Amino acid sequence: MIHTFLRQYAAFCCLLALVLPVACWASHGVSIDGHLKYQPGFERFEYTSPQAKNGGTLILHDLGSFEKMNPFTLKGEAPRGLTPYVFETLAVPSLDEQFAQYGLIAADIDLAKDKKSVTLTINPKARFSDNTPVTAEDVKFSLDTLKSDQAHPFYQIYFQDIEAAEILGPQTVRFRFARPNRELHMIATQLPLLSKRFYTAHPFNPVDGKGAMTIPVGTGPYVVSDVQPGKSITYKKNPNYWAKDLPVRKGMFNFDTIVVKYFKDPVVSLEAFKAGEFDWLFVNISKQWNRDLTGRRFDNGELVKQVFPHENNAGMQGFVFNTRKPIFADRLTRRALGLAFDFEWTNKTLFWGQYNRSSSYFSNSDYAAKGLPDAAELKLLAPFRDQLPAEVFTEPLIPPATDPPGSLRGNLQEAKALLEQAGWMVKEGALVNGKGERFRFEILLADASFERVIAPYAINLGKLGIEVSYRTIDQALYAERIKNFDFDMVVTVFGQSQSPGNEQRDYWTSAAAAREGSRNLAGIANPAVDALVDAIIYAETQEQLTTACRALDRTLWHGYYVVPNWYLANHRLAYAARLKHPAKPPLFYSADQWLDTWWTE
Repeated sequence: MIHTFLRQYAAFCCLLALVLPVACWASHGVSIDGHLKYQPGFERFEYTSPQAKNGGTLILHDLGSFEKMNPFTLKGEAPRGLTPYVFETLAVPSLDEQFAQYGLIAADIDLAKDKKSVTLTINPKARFSDNTPVTAEDVKFSLDTLKSDQAHPFYQIYFQDIEAAEILGPQTVRFRFARPNRELHMIATQLPLLSKRFYTAHPFNPVDGKGAMTIPVGTGPYVVSDVQPGKSITYKKNPNYWAKDLPVRKGMFNFDTIVVKYFKDPVVSLEAFKAGEFDWLFVNISKQWNRDLTGRRFDNGELVKQVFPHENNAGMQGFVFNTRKPIFADRLTRRALGLAFDFEWTNKTLFWGQYNRSSSYFSNSDYAAKGLPDAAELKLLAPFRDQLPAEVFTEPLIPPATDPPGSLRGNLQEAKALLEQAGWMVKEGALVNGKGERFRFEILLADASFERVIAPYAINLGKLGIEVSYRTIDQALYAERIKNFDFDMVVTVFGQSQSPGNEQRDYWTSAAAAREGSRNLAGIANPAVDALVDAIIYAETQEQLTTACRALDRTLWHGYYVVPNWYLANHRLAYAARLKHPAKPPLFYSADQWLDTWWTE
């Protein structure tokens, strides 16, 4: 289960896609391979429908609560939908191409031939919801603000190599790069646009939360019309939305009103959905999908459940060790605890055999390490041979299994031996170290439905003498503890794009490990990892990118920073039958991005 920030982050990462060797400079759109599916003057994206109707109300849901109206700061939780309903980016992705962006606020995008800068010309029609024009000053203000300590640390990391914004004219701005890399011009166009006028009058990051609920001004298709703090938020279509006739917006954002209601947990929200309190549900709990989506409204056709395939890079979901905690500092200890997880039993008994085991940090993609390192990978890994586990060079990425000839008993015996090597011994049924201190830790959850997965894992750990507790806490408190790294173990998803790049800094690097609010939940601080992340970011060809990803994959895998979980190569959605969608979904997309093309009869 992904809490609010992680879900927003995962959606943001879906703006990225697979890359190829050569950069391209074009006016209406940019890509990395020099090819664009949609030519100048194109009518609309093919995954939208000309039959889409405008009007009606869409009611959505979220879990937990919210206490601010700025999704770009660290403290607190913002409501679902501010991005992209209110805030937009300079360009938008095509969801059926491998890493292409088309101009939205930026009507013209020119990458310098030396790749050291990109110049953007703002669409003269672009307006904020207060009817003020978007200017180059707003773009510069947006970059400067998001790179400052006022914003969430993610943006500082993600836009790190954009050195500065230079205003060339009222509607023209140049982003200068500190060091070019093959995706940096794409990253530049993903900058969220902020109103300098609005955030000069209202603090971007209010002290002590004062003014945090001020309704923001944005360029998006909706405005916030009503807020019930912590309970609901209502978005109304802006009748003067400046981009409604642009090709990148045709057939999208079709509802006149979008309401987001808040619920305590997935169990309560599921019953509310079945009772008709909201219209659309993304299902990531197999039990709900197989057993709970039943009843009168499904039987009579008022509610529909449907699977939509995708070709997304699945990344890694896992039980994450916080290696900042001394109990998890030893790699052998972490490896031992991974052996206690019985995926095969879990998948068969709890998940109806639906899932694939994660065997890579780039699951379901060509970036996943295969077999043993090839010559190109060894060239990257060799300088760190003395700092890396020997298994990086000698063992493929194979998760422990309990299918014959394997067994849980055999895995636990191996785990016991590893724990003994790490200095832990069983005395009177309890695993203790040389000081007699008990091995105990807590697994923190944001979703009570996950307890059924954790319970058998905790039992298996108990057989090793480990005392494990687990508990589900309020979503807002959970998010705050995640940001502060205040946990022993959590369940999370490291979502990957079709083009791994700058976001890897926030996941794995030493700098991110020390930065509050980063996605480096495991606390990885390893010079080899830092170097391999740089190799990914500054790869000049597709082959170099693939090689660097595979080398990083091996290094992370054999560091045993997570207990690998599973992935699913489709989106499971349940929705009210009155909602309609285009006949063909895109290829690389989040469920929320697909919803942006739907309408109501």
